[in-house]
Amino acid sequence: MAVLSAVADDPCGLAELCARTGLPRATAHRLAVGLEVHRLLRRGADGRWRPGAALSELAGTASDPLLEASASVLPRLRDITGESVQLYRRDGMQRVCIATAEPPSGLRDTVPIGSRLSMTAGSGAKVLAAWADPGTQRAVLADAVYGERTLVEVRRRGWAQSVAEREPGVASVSAPVRDSASAVIAAISVSGPVDRIGRKPGARWASDLLAAAEALQSRL
Repeated sequence: MAVLSAVADDPCGLAELCARTGLPRATAHRLAVGLEVHRLLRRGADGRWRPGAALSELAGTASDPLLEASASVLPRLRDITGESVQLYRRDGMQRVCIATAEPPSGLRDTVPIGSRLSMTAGSGAKVLAAWADPGTQRAVLADAVYGERTLVEVRRRGWAQSVAEREPGVASVSAPVRDSASAVIAAISVSGPVDRIGRKPGARWASDLLAAAEALQSRL
């Protein structure tokens, strides 16, 4: 609890963690790494520990304004598009699906809540990478199927699309979700079979997706 409390105040490295908790270096490191394994802490590109995604998952939707907002926004976007809708947060070098809304029938792109996906492919990954810190961007681009030019384009137009990148036969379009300070905190996505939504899903759903992202921001 001392380690979690210390990191919650402000991200910190090992030396700072020892100073804040008064724990010996080996003990502080062992506890922090153990908490990181269980996703209660995460380490950023700067090497400092931060609160991890599992904390909000354990707390549930009542303590997470983004999840509360998604409960009304995601189903509306699903009804407009008729396709699967997901909400992703970045956790280190992965993105985690934290909320979904699925159509009641037909072929779907089902991503279970809690799924951890790569940041190297897919429209949601491009959005989260486009507004990530430079260190994370460099690490992602080293293995990504897209390049820096793609991220520049994503930032310019405000959304990303992909066709058969994450999974064969699946296309998607994603937009950033911002907090009150305009920092990107998540990506909202619409995905489905390429045969149904086409090879340019952005042309079809980008405006509805951006409206949904704005609706999430207004509810935070």
